[in-house]
Amino acid sequence: MKHIKLLTLSIGILGVGSTYAQTAPTLPINTIVERVQKYFQGYPTEKVHLHFDKPYYAVGDTLWFSTYLSRNLPEYEPSKIAYVEVLNSRDSLIQTFRVPLDKGVGNGQMVLDPQFMVQDNYRFRAYTKWMSNFDASYFFNKIVPIGDVINKKLTTNIEFQNNLSGNKSQAVIQFRDRTGKPMINSKINWEFVSGWETVDKGKGETDAMGKVTINLSAKEKANLEKGQLKVSIQENKNEKPLSSSFLLKNALWDADVQFFPEGGDLIAGLAKKVAFKAVGSDGKSLKVKGSILDSKGKSVAEFEDFGSGMGYFSLLPLAGENYQAVIKFDNGQERKYKLPAVANDKANVVFVKQDEINAEFAVVTSEDNFSKNPAQSYYVLVQSNGHLCFGAQVNLKSSSALVNIPKERLPNGIVQVTLMTPDGKPVSERLAFVQSEKLLNIQIASDKQSYKAKDLVNLKLSVDNNGQKYPGSYSVSVIDESKVPYNDQADLSIVSNFLLTSDLKGNVENPNAYFDEKNPNREKALDALLMTQGYRRFDYPALIAEKLPPVSFLPEQGIELSGILRMNTGRPYPNGGLLLSVPSRNIKKDVYTDQNGRFTFKDLVFPDSSKVTVNARSNDNYRSLVINMDQSYYPEIDKNNGYKSYFVPNIDQAIAPYLDNSRKEYRKSILLDEVEVTGVQKKVITNKDFPSISGLSMPEHRIEPERLTGCNVLTMCLQTVLTGITYDPQTLKYYVSRDYNAGGRTPVQFFLNGMAIDEPGLNSINVADIEGIEIFLRDELGTVSRMYQNNGVVSIYTKKVEAKKPRMALSEIEKLLPKSNVIDMFPLGYVKERKFYTPKYDTPERKSANDLRTTIYWNPKVTITETGEAAVQFYNADGNGNYKVIVEGMDQTGNIGRKVINYRVQP
Repeated sequence: MKHIKLLTLSIGILGVGSTYAQTAPTLPINTIVERVQKYFQGYPTEKVHLHFDKPYYAVGDTLWFSTYLSRNLPEYEPSKIAYVEVLNSRDSLIQTFRVPLDKGVGNGQMVLDPQFMVQDNYRFRAYTKWMSNFDASYFFNKIVPIGDVINKKLTTNIEFQNNLSGNKSQAVIQFRDRTGKPMINSKINWEFVSGWETVDKGKGETDAMGKVTINLSAKEKANLEKGQLKVSIQENKNEKPLSSSFLLKNALWDADVQFFPEGGDLIAGLAKKVAFKAVGSDGKSLKVKGSILDSKGKSVAEFEDFGSGMGYFSLLPLAGENYQAVIKFDNGQERKYKLPAVANDKANVVFVKQDEINAEFAVVTSEDNFSKNPAQSYYVLVQSNGHLCFGAQVNLKSSSALVNIPKERLPNGIVQVTLMTPDGKPVSERLAFVQSEKLLNIQIASDKQSYKAKDLVNLKLSVDNNGQKYPGSYSVSVIDESKVPYNDQADLSIVSNFLLTSDLKGNVENPNAYFDEKNPNREKALDALLMTQGYRRFDYPALIAEKLPPVSFLPEQGIELSGILRMNTGRPYPNGGLLLSVPSRNIKKDVYTDQNGRFTFKDLVFPDSSKVTVNARSNDNYRSLVINMDQSYYPEIDKNNGYKSYFVPNIDQAIAPYLDNSRKEYRKSILLDEVEVTGVQKKVITNKDFPSISGLSMPEHRIEPERLTGCNVLTMCLQTVLTGITYDPQTLKYYVSRDYNAGGRTPVQFFLNGMAIDEPGLNSINVADIEGIEIFLRDELGTVSRMYQNNGVVSIYTKKVEAKKPRMALSEIEKLLPKSNVIDMFPLGYVKERKFYTPKYDTPERKSANDLRTTIYWNPKVTITETGEAAVQFYNADGNGNYKVIVEGMDQTGNIGRKVINYRVQP
């Protein structure tokens, strides 16, 4: 990738010399170019990429990632912060990371805590605040499956068998226990639920393979599209049933095939490419082959997809004809689809070819249209990676005109060629992929051809940028392929992301396949992709009308905390002093408010979960001042997205070798099954016995006094026994774990026998007197949270409620009152740094230890200097077979590259 300097465009006039009088343009092309350039020069394009150490994980792992920022303009200060969000399959936010960027590169990690993470398809979304000014479709998105062998007691695999009639399907489910053994002759109950309605339900019994078949029937497909199949299985009579659920949107087979004439139209008498795209009900591509028939049923073209359900064919449409496609699918189905109507009065832009010097396009129309409108004039604008690279006025002197674009003006990636009428209305568009210069040439040399387990490995990296060597940053991952098998072509790399998917709306299946030179038809497949998916980062008519998009956020240069200081009357307080402190980092900063009472603390550096205090007590009248902090903004979650088509439906089966290894790795962590003990029920104290908290619903958890046996200091015990609650040693407060992990910093409120109590007062409670502890993770009615501004409740009950309470001193009462001139908060800080553990096996004693690691080596900070070289060193694990080395990165010019090699580990 190269940065294109912003030059004054040489506006060309093509096709001059026509004997026909040309119509005067409504808007001169110079005016259009000038207006469009205002956007490109003032609105830089930023892109974010995440490189993960491997494609999937298991609960209990640590997920490692490196962050890269690409920008198209060198004349501004780019964002120095990236945000990484983790969402589950229901698009609920699980966690947010704030990643600092140094020269466009940062890194982070996420511990997949078994207490909070479950088996699911998680979506990682990454962006900068500058990117959030625009369409969220261009954020980085990647689906990462995470399996579970620690918490799961039930393993399932579902397959759908269709009768192809369109209204019935069978779900074949196999059940296995935690050890992987089929659960044979076990009773199951199932329920088909759509929304809040139960559509159908029934019972069954597994066979000798642990399988059961459930017949599904739905009069309305909508029931299946939004429905779930809930199943429970009874392995032993004395144990609780185990349950699982499955989405049913893929239960019925369906197909959608669309046709896209090159340039947008079928033009009578003009032979052009027609691209097509076939997608199944699961959002994934379908293999197809078929014929194009005219109105008399005569075949005029044959076609077959190049891969990923896409391809193109050549068609010469005739005026007044109607065409349809007869398509055959792999499952034997045959369907018919209509092609777009044939037009006679359209003009299109089409791609011709490219060589080392030029990319050649053409403006074409029908002979009949040209003869009726000989004085046709058009504008051609060429854009690539946020640069207006070329502009020309095309005056047709025949039914076609060539447009040659010098490749020296084009960066690597997608080029968008737009055909406009003289009044600035786009009428046709063509996307093409241009590689103006070679990507980074990354070479990896190992000191041996093959190794043994736990051998020392020395790798040498060398990087060449089209004959030049520049400093750069790279991330290196080494994985054991026998434990982490996956199709590299289905991955999303820095090359396929920055040069392809980051500029396209919609899903791109197997993005790396388009850059794998081993694929013989990858160039044709890439061309078909670009004819079927659109580029919509901006709207030309809006830019020509000088309607530039509003900007709410500038590129962030660091963490900022801002707000407004007011008198308690509501008036802003100018020239007021404020002090910010971060005790854990020994940071102190002071600022003064402006004439509107506003203040901003800039360039803050502190890790996540740090307590930050802002106070205004340096002012003489501080008792009358109120600090109002600005709210943090994060883009909304794009719930109606197409990324669910990337979900792995049967995670247990898809990553079975990895989960088998994880089962061995975490076998000591698997807990005993819960044992239910029956006995005489005694009267227990609950929240319903105290009016102040009686509005709370049922508690999520209850801790009986037996759990506290041997506990001397209550606060020390609460840190481990409070299920769903996290203790932060820096703030000395407790938080609901799920919200704490998502960045929330609103603490839990404690109650003692219905009376609110703060954390320091907990140690005054005699542990032996505790009758029970109830944990409320939610307060649906808000009866407590509105009064105490809390999130979650922990209610402690003692055996004997004191009849009288000592009177509180005035100082104690003041501590309970909220202070408006001092603010304590826990804003989202930078992701905490951790270093990947690399063991050393340099002695026989160390080599005797078991090493079941799947990621053998991870280094997100491999720096290559002006020499163009770097060296890394690590030890292999116990596994034998192929080890895969993946290197991704970019140099200081913005050019990117990726390299993958394998080496053998033999017994």
